[in-house]
Amino acid sequence: MKVHVKYFASIRESIGSASEPLETSAATLGLLRDQLIAQGGAYAISLARGQAVRMAINQVMSEETATFSEGAEIAFFPPVTGG
Repeated sequence: MKVHVKYFASIRESIGSASEPLETSAATLGLLRDQLIAQGGAYAISLARGQAVRMAINQVMSEETATFSEGAEIAFFPPVTGG
């Protein structure tokens, strides 16, 4: 299925792109993250399992076990801090 993946903040800077269309057979956010990590390079570094990464489906914060459907907007971003 096709999804639209968005990257924010330091993840966007590391990958060098704010968004991309992606063909995937992943059934959950966690599996999609693993698919991206498997691409290696900046994806493997910025989305690595040891990194704190937040995820959203269609602008709703979601856990790694969440499922998504064709055309979903998937977002990856580091935790937000502020004061």
